[in-house]
Amino acid sequence: MANLSFRRSPFQELFDVRRDFDNIFNRFLSAWPAAEPSRERAGSSFVPTFTPPVNAYLDKEAKRFRCEIALPGISPEEVSLEVRGNTISVRGERKLSSESKEADYVHSEIMYGAFERDVMMPEGVDTDKLTAEYRNGVLEITAPFSAAALPRRVEIKSAKAAKQMTA
Repeated sequence: MANLSFRRSPFQELFDVRRDFDNIFNRFLSAWPAAEPSRERAGSSFVPTFTPPVNAYLDKEAKRFRCEIALPGISPEEVSLEVRGNTISVRGERKLSSESKEADYVHSEIMYGAFERDVMMPEGVDTDKLTAEYRNGVLEITAPFSAAALPRRVEIKSAKAAKQMTA
């Protein structure tokens, strides 16, 4: 009888390794001593700062660029969104609540501090019609493709018809 167990693709394992490496690299850079520490924990002189995760993709069915930025615990009034050319810049700060500053932490993984993320939009996105909506801790940014970027049908003329037109 054939072995019906699920096998992972070797490519999936490569993507997992890349994702893990990216996470380690991002944590290393965000915890660099030159970075402004958001608070000190357990005698540490520097702490990783908050870096919100981003999903950016092209929704081909809706003909839109979509960008989702996870900002849990941050009110939309504390977030700044700017567009320069094809770059979206999101800035803000996740602040430590005053009631937990004096606590003796046993375990703490929630990061605080100022953040800034830049997301490049692909060519053909109509930045003049960009919209942003904050829902359930996620900032959703959408922009339609410009009419010039959408595929259009081009009529192909035969060589005989072209010669007859010139004659």
